[in-house]
Amino acid sequence: MVDIDALFLARLQFAFTIGFHIVLPAFSIGLASYLAVLEGAWLRTGKQVYLDLFQYWVKAFSLVFAMGVVSGLVMSYEFGTNWSAFSDKAGPVIGPLMGYEVLTAFFLEAGFLGIMLFGMKKVGRGLHFTATCIVAFGTLLSAFWILSVNSWMQTPAGYRIDELGRFIPTDYWAVIFNPSFSVRLPHMVLASYLSVAFFVGAVGAWHLLRDRSNHAARKMFSMAMWMAVLVAPAQIVMGDLHGLNTLKYQPAKIAAMEGDWDSEGPAPLILFGMPNMKTEHTDYALKIPVLGSLILTHTLDGKLPGLKDFKPADRPYSPVVFWSFRIMVGLGFLMLGLGLFALVQRYRRRLYDSVWLHRAAVAMAPAGFVALLSGWVTTEVGRQPFTVYGVLRTVDSVSPIGLPGVATSLAAFGVVYLLVFGAGFLFLLRLMRKPPVPGEVGPSSLLPSRTTGITPGPPGGTPQKPSIALVPAE
Repeated sequence: MVDIDALFLARLQFAFTIGFHIVLPAFSIGLASYLAVLEGAWLRTGKQVYLDLFQYWVKAFSLVFAMGVVSGLVMSYEFGTNWSAFSDKAGPVIGPLMGYEVLTAFFLEAGFLGIMLFGMKKVGRGLHFTATCIVAFGTLLSAFWILSVNSWMQTPAGYRIDELGRFIPTDYWAVIFNPSFSVRLPHMVLASYLSVAFFVGAVGAWHLLRDRSNHAARKMFSMAMWMAVLVAPAQIVMGDLHGLNTLKYQPAKIAAMEGDWDSEGPAPLILFGMPNMKTEHTDYALKIPVLGSLILTHTLDGKLPGLKDFKPADRPYSPVVFWSFRIMVGLGFLMLGLGLFALVQRYRRRLYDSVWLHRAAVAMAPAGFVALLSGWVTTEVGRQPFTVYGVLRTVDSVSPIGLPGVATSLAAFGVVYLLVFGAGFLFLLRLMRKPPVPGEVGPSSLLPSRTTGITPGPPGGTPQKPSIALVPAE
């Protein structure tokens, strides 16, 4: 039974808010790169379908990007309200890194986002494409700094602890490029690309089930399935490298992920089971001999750590980590399977006619984001009971705040988030329900003309007067 105290609720609140902030920036990262590819393909080939898809998806990007910014602002306040002790002790290290993220990535995104969203008919094609590429680069740069912070918390390096217990950086190169950063960053970026690929593919499949002749839907579905078949294997390889890195630097997390209690080699792979923290045993375990050693050490007799190698107070909560890891891996292989199925159907020239493929793609729409969240749970719960792995405990990181205060803010966050982001996601789905059409218009169509006050319509169409709500006040 979990004890409900201020620390538990503070962790729950952070998990709730960061869950949104993981999905939304990941969506922005993948979608921004996809938009850059679409605009580049349009400029290179001159095909209208690429411009139509750009205008179709840039509206979704503007909504997702805005929600991502809001979710990030909320989290910055939590560092001061619920985690002030962590901010005080780790601030000298993570503060500059998060400042660099604002000074570089966010300024790039904010500076060129307006041109990307509303400048299609106001600047040259080259400048507009440059703005799109800079926004896409800005999202990747943001991931660089944020993943550097998170990786440092997992594998801290380049610091000393002063007499007040604060982490003082001694080598910023070692802080930024800490031991797990080189595998964590590509793993996250590939997860973002894969998540967006399956969402885009699901939207394309949805419209193909209703109209197989929709050229834009065919194109987006084809591009998404190519992305799936290329990125899913790369992500599995990167996941394997990530596992080797975790085994080296965070062995307790590996033991919790695998449900292993006794250190042994060769070690079996426990496919399914229920780790029991009280009896120190994994109940109902279904094991495959030797496979655990082969996967995690790439040898047949490699020795793996067990949770009994660590003090009970230093063990992650294995049941959560065990199952979140399996959800992530299972969805990863399902995504690979769908990509291969699409590849077979492409070879058979039935990519746009296979009803079962399209239905499966629609069902897999949230798969990438669910896998991404499961991976985050594995990473963060597996780091417990530490905020800075092996050095700073979570219980020593929380603010001196009472249970009623945290409970009240958690309830308020729950209501506001469900209303605000629920409405945002509902609006996003309504956008996606409409099929892309020839001459698709983007966000710039909502801006009134400076000279005539007429909203530009699609090429060849009739200009329309804007609604009163869209006319800026003089």
